[in-house]
Amino acid sequence: MSEQAIKDRIAFLREVIDRENHRYYVLNDPEIDDREYDRLISELKKLEDEHPEFYDPASPTLRVGSDITASFEQRRHRYPMLSLSNTYNTEELLEFDARCRRESGTEPQYVCELKFDGTAISLTYEKGILTQALTRGDGTVGDDVTANVRTIRSIPLKLHGDGYPDFFEMRGEIIMPHASFDRLNREREEIGEQPFANPRNAAAGTLKQQSSQVVAGRGLDSYLYYIVGDGLDFTSHFDAMTRCREWGFKVSEHMRRFNSIEEVIEYINHWDTERKRLPYDTDGMVIKVDDIALQRRMGFTAKAPKWAVAYKFKAERAATRLLSIDYQVGRTGAVTPVANLEPVRLAGTTVKRASLHNADQIAILDIRLGDTVYVEKGGEIIPKVVGVELSSRGSESRPLVYIDRCPVCGTPLVRPEGEARHYCPNSDGCRPQQVGKIIHFVSRGAMDIDGLGEEIIEMLYDEDLIRDYADLYDLTRSQIASLDRMGERSADNIVNAVERSKQTPLGKLLFALGIRFVGATTAVKIADAFGSVDALAAASYDELMAVDEVGDKIAESITAFFASPHNRYLIERLRKAGVRMTAEKREVVSDALAGKTIVISGTFSRHSREEYKAMIEAHGGKNGSSISKNTSWVLAGDNMGPAKLKKAEQLGIEIIDEERFLEIIGGE
Repeated sequence: MSEQAIKDRIAFLREVIDRENHRYYVLNDPEIDDREYDRLISELKKLEDEHPEFYDPASPTLRVGSDITASFEQRRHRYPMLSLSNTYNTEELLEFDARCRRESGTEPQYVCELKFDGTAISLTYEKGILTQALTRGDGTVGDDVTANVRTIRSIPLKLHGDGYPDFFEMRGEIIMPHASFDRLNREREEIGEQPFANPRNAAAGTLKQQSSQVVAGRGLDSYLYYIVGDGLDFTSHFDAMTRCREWGFKVSEHMRRFNSIEEVIEYINHWDTERKRLPYDTDGMVIKVDDIALQRRMGFTAKAPKWAVAYKFKAERAATRLLSIDYQVGRTGAVTPVANLEPVRLAGTTVKRASLHNADQIAILDIRLGDTVYVEKGGEIIPKVVGVELSSRGSESRPLVYIDRCPVCGTPLVRPEGEARHYCPNSDGCRPQQVGKIIHFVSRGAMDIDGLGEEIIEMLYDEDLIRDYADLYDLTRSQIASLDRMGERSADNIVNAVERSKQTPLGKLLFALGIRFVGATTAVKIADAFGSVDALAAASYDELMAVDEVGDKIAESITAFFASPHNRYLIERLRKAGVRMTAEKREVVSDALAGKTIVISGTFSRHSREEYKAMIEAHGGKNGSSISKNTSWVLAGDNMGPAKLKKAEQLGIEIIDEERFLEIIGGE
């Protein structure tokens, strides 16, 4: 390449890597996989080494990525959290072994551990008690996520047994098992939110939630794999982890110690296939020198230990031809491009279609019709296009132009600021959106109307018998019975189910309305806070924000929903049909807390947090999820979050303990 071409390539690589760093570390929404990212970094570093005249102090090769978030308090790591060097083949492992042999003068023992695909964490223990949890951050400073980590049941708050140091840090990984990930993505899709790309992103996003109650419900898990501290007397990493397991830490049962690199490679080959049976994601193996004295002798580079390396498994992929692209429209109007492929075998199944995610992903990969593309199964489950074989592209190839109109109704698409997807704004006249809303309305977690499956709803829609969910309450037995493969008995069952749905609790009705970002759990909290659809429709932005689990996006979405004349019209029709619009009244013990919004923080000895929340409501108060100018008091227990304490002090909000609270309500 010419000097100008090299300079341009370096600039291009820096731009792409910087953009991906932002998506990965800040947005938790990466667009390229780890292997491709590492390839780009490797290419850039090679070019920079060969051409120092193009040195740039802001190059992404000169820094460690950061996951620091402004909304969390940052704290400095007592011991830096470094990354690991990656290897991808046996030859590189043999080179690592040769370096270790030269340093030790003998054949060292190695410890093999699964490389968990999650988010790194550092836990501080003082006298056997968990006192702090920090994310990796930039390796020097991390976010304090102690309150959220305390909700993860596999992390001990107090150590077992004895013999542990007075002060040390335990390093490991927070992960989201497949079962938790699948459940979370189903919930996100139900409320119109983009699903997480993979369990790793889901774990990272969950750990940065402002509400520890949300974190507690998402099913995070952990594995710990490294202890660090002053004056530790361990001589073997394997023995150290065995002791840590005795103290209550979750150390992988698949950790093994080997006498040679050949045994290590054999173990890696075993897990390259066996990992698919695990209930969580693992993307490689970590190989560490077992002898801690040798670890100290080998030392560290600026970014990574010299005595450890990560072997990255190669995701199973297949090459096939891209035939065409379909654009699917969902209930919320989100448009998703889907690749139609020449059938290809991948991970035991035949793949004909694969996700292309969004316009940005298509542009980054420069995907074109007729290309030979590489397909992988994300998390071994969802097929996705991950690359293009440029060498097989013909000269007649042309860049793909993303659609600008809805493929169903022809309405010009919009792309909200900060979002990756395009949307069809014709929510009231676009068939897949209308049908999708009705399907959601009748679903089990919403109005729970038995007998109305997707196929029947589509038939009703295509026969022009329904156009929205309010039309369901006008259906007659004869209309339903006239449908193909329907009879009198089926019609009776559906009509009766529709009638029963009129008594559905308010929380389920609010979820059924399909307000964007309002999930099933949040809908119940909103119903409890306002008590009726009318009160919710009249609520101000600040009143909405005072409800537990309601943030900016949800408050704005609710306000926009009730500002729509069409939505108000549908609600009036539901009301006239007899659908319940108010919540069942709860028993009110007193009005001692009437007009008070109380935020709970910390741990308590007299009652649980849930019990205190119930008491607040029983005595006429409201539970708040975050401290704001509308907060009346903070009910504080032990270990109150430092960020909440600081904000309460800044706003001049009174902090009361549980003794004072019980005195106010006259309880015990």
